[in-house]
Amino acid sequence: MVGGPAEAPAPEQSKSRSEDILPGARWQSVLDAKEANGACLALHDETDSSTASVTSSILQYRELYGRTYHSDRGNAQYWAANDTKQNEALDIQHHMLTLHINGKLYLAPLEDIEVKRVLDIGCGTGIWAMDFADEFPDAQVIGTDISPIQPTWVPPNVKFEIEDCTQSWTFPDNSFDYIHIRWMVGSIPDWSALFEEAYRVLRPGGYLESFEPQAVMESDDGSIKPTDAMGQWAFIFHEGGRKTGRPFTILKDDLQQKGMKDAGFVDVQEKNLKTPLGTWPHDPKLKELGQYVQLVIEQDTEGYILLLATTLGWTREDVLSYIAQLLREIQSGTKRGYIRQKVIWGRKPGPVAS
Repeated sequence: MVGGPAEAPAPEQSKSRSEDILPGARWQSVLDAKEANGACLALHDETDSSTASVTSSILQYRELYGRTYHSDRGNAQYWAANDTKQNEALDIQHHMLTLHINGKLYLAPLEDIEVKRVLDIGCGTGIWAMDFADEFPDAQVIGTDISPIQPTWVPPNVKFEIEDCTQSWTFPDNSFDYIHIRWMVGSIPDWSALFEEAYRVLRPGGYLESFEPQAVMESDDGSIKPTDAMGQWAFIFHEGGRKTGRPFTILKDDLQQKGMKDAGFVDVQEKNLKTPLGTWPHDPKLKELGQYVQLVIEQDTEGYILLLATTLGWTREDVLSYIAQLLREIQSGTKRGYIRQKVIWGRKPGPVAS
């Protein structure tokens, strides 16, 4: 299976640690080992808040090998770092994702409704919310996240709030015209419950849009082998999601389509995307897209995988060795890999609210 763990070599075939670029043989054997987090995580008090009225516990970030992560207090969990290096990667990723849908911020037919109030769930650095606010200056845009990493200076029609979207939302019924959710994979224990909350707070005729990736690096020509670093990418995320109870298999299990329909959305549409990893495509547009994907990965691979990998028992040395091999494979251009992504949108039935 693509992305499955490598089989362990026989003892007499084992390489020395310096030659073992990929710790693949160790990965399966350490799954049930003592989690590394307990020895490596410490609280980091972040006092430079960019949002108002946040409690001190929200600002007490965890620290792992010098990287900061959202506090593990309460129910909220997020697997990527929330520091400057990761935030820069998120902003590059935003450009890549909009480029992927022809420079647009959304695919839902918002021209069919009057957009007055918009909710961006898991807004991250806030860049999507601010871009959307610029495009819709008469709309109020609210972005929510569990970490206050958004800027202080924002367009006048943008507001950021701290909220855990996996709990009951604090917004009243029928209060938004459009809800945007992007790259929340691995953070949601129950996608159906998430979409039910979105349905509740949307006005009749309003739209929900969900943009999610599949955490598998694959190829159509067999250039990515299961034992390659790119082939092992899925192992980190799928096993990490299994341990945290927050799946990364949203596309494989069709959780977007099922969750939206179960919640009551109608006119559900989807767009499937294949996102190239690196500059191997011949098509100029795909090559440019692949360049940005590669730039995101080069910017902060560690911030994407460190917490999950250590949860699986990896050492820092394992993580750095894996990253080195992963970057070599992507930069070589010989691994014609891609990830799958899906954008799906649906409408809350009823007459459009005026």
